[in-house]
Amino acid sequence: MNNRVTALLGSRLPIVQGGMQWVGRAELASAVSNAGGLGLLTALTQPTPEALGDEIERCRAMTDAPFGVNVTMLRTMQPPPYDRIFDVVLEQGVKIVETAGNVPEEVFRRLRDAGVTILHKCTSVRHALTAERRGVHIVSIDGFECAGHPGEDDVPGLVLIPAAVRALKVPVIASGGIASGAGMAAALALGAEGVNMGTRFVATVEAPVHDAIKQRLLEARETDTRLMFRTLRNTARVLSNAVSDEVIRLERRDGGATFDDLRPLVAGARGRAALESGDADDGVVWAGQVVGLIDDIPTCAVLLERMVRECRERLTAAAALLAC
Repeated sequence: MNNRVTALLGSRLPIVQGGMQWVGRAELASAVSNAGGLGLLTALTQPTPEALGDEIERCRAMTDAPFGVNVTMLRTMQPPPYDRIFDVVLEQGVKIVETAGNVPEEVFRRLRDAGVTILHKCTSVRHALTAERRGVHIVSIDGFECAGHPGEDDVPGLVLIPAAVRALKVPVIASGGIASGAGMAAALALGAEGVNMGTRFVATVEAPVHDAIKQRLLEARETDTRLMFRTLRNTARVLSNAVSDEVIRLERRDGGATFDDLRPLVAGARGRAALESGDADDGVVWAGQVVGLIDDIPTCAVLLERMVRECRERLTAAAALLAC
């Protein structure tokens, strides 16, 4: 499946693994890349920039195919050491970086000057246009269905994807609500040149999370996600569980809730522990509405081969309707 995305990424297929906190490790990233897609390591999963360097080396030992690093730039009181993180990425010779969040223009310039292909995640067309002006090579557009932070505009992929394609000159990757070849075919029909999947890749053999978490995703329906932090204007879509229910209860109480009120419930260390222990009710588990479309836990190789086959079948069937 050759197009502008595969040419820029050097991958065989225009399928990208989302850069997921605690999940984007060498085991998963290398498996996706070996299957023909683009695997991503998540920089902020590692405790230090030096540990990220070790993880890059570990991933490189597990695949000869291209892979990248996700760097999400957060607005926090004590931000991670982003300058050193990018130092390590460049020192290690990583040629693909997925960025997200409020990325300064000088970061994009530094990456471009080093010959890095930049894939930037956006949740709105206006932010995508800004990223394009700043020189990113690919935009990954996140619809309202996605896991994580879908923005505050609440625009689903069926509208957001073609709106982004119409507005941008750089290639667009569709993200949010995609778990199969049918979803990929729909995204391509809407003008996207690839897809980005997060939740679907958590439910694979190689994902470094407890099997009980994968089973919880398998059992979930499309209605089993919740939107937290709505009152804080920092909306986050997560799996419905005891933690998300309590967060929403606190947000809806008289007087609402501050982030400091919610911090003990949503702390990253607590979410990581839940993924490792398998207790899906003991921390935040990020998941998109696409959980309702997941019904098995394949290897990444089986998943991608099946997706490509189904995608071609759906597009051929759609084309046949026009010939009738």
